[in-house]
Amino acid sequence: MTKVLVVDDEPQIVRALRINLAARGYEVLTASDGTTALRLAADGKPDVVVLDLGLPDMNGTDVIAGLRGWTTMPIIVLSARTDSADKVDALDAGADDYVTKPFGMDELLARLRAAVRRSATTGPEDEPVVQTASFAVDLAAKRVLKDGAEVHLTPTEWGLLEVLARNAGKLVAQKQLLREVWGPAYDKETHYLRVYLAQLRRKLEPEPARPRHLLTEPGMGYRFEL
Repeated sequence: MTKVLVVDDEPQIVRALRINLAARGYEVLTASDGTTALRLAADGKPDVVVLDLGLPDMNGTDVIAGLRGWTTMPIIVLSARTDSADKVDALDAGADDYVTKPFGMDELLARLRAAVRRSATTGPEDEPVVQTASFAVDLAAKRVLKDGAEVHLTPTEWGLLEVLARNAGKLVAQKQLLREVWGPAYDKETHYLRVYLAQLRRKLEPEPARPRHLLTEPGMGYRFEL
C-alpha cells in the first residue's frame, strides 16, 4: 500500500485529501506543521509527500530542504502561492512537482501517481541515516552511533543534532534552531546554542576544540558537515 504524508495547516484540505486518498487505497499520514512533518517522514517512511508551503512554524521550502538532506522520496507542493518565484524556490529546494490551490482532485491524484511511478524506477528508498566520517545519525531510530557504540544524548541534544543533520551541508540560522528545538519564545537565547553545541562536540567530535562536523558560522548559525 502506498503511504502518503499530507502536510497542511488547513483542516478542510487535510480532511478532503485523507478521504479521497483513503478511498483509493492509500495509507495517509497527516501533519499540520513542518516539525511534525519532518518527524513523521523519518518515522513513518512515506512513499510520497504532499506539502503546503505556508506552515505555522517554518516555510515549506525549509521542510523540503530538510527532507532532501536524507531522502529522495517524491515531494509534491500544494500551495496557494502562484508567483513564479515561489515555484522556482520550491523546485530548486528539491520539490518534484507544484500544484496550485484551488486544485482539481483528479489532477492532483494523477500527479501523485506519476511521482510514485517515477520513484519506483529509481530503486528502494534510502534509509534515513546520515553518515559522517566520525559517527552516524539514525534519524528513524533517533540514535547516534560512534565507533560501533550508541552515544547517549539528552532530548535537547538530540533535537538540535536532528535539525542540523536533516540540513546537512546547509547553513541553519540561529533563530531557526532555537525555534525548532526550544520554541518561538526562545529565538533570542543564542547562548543556549553555544552551550549545547559544545556538549555535542564533546560527545561526537574526534577533536572537540577543532570540530569538523558541527561547525559555527559566526553571527549566522551552524552547519553540519559530513
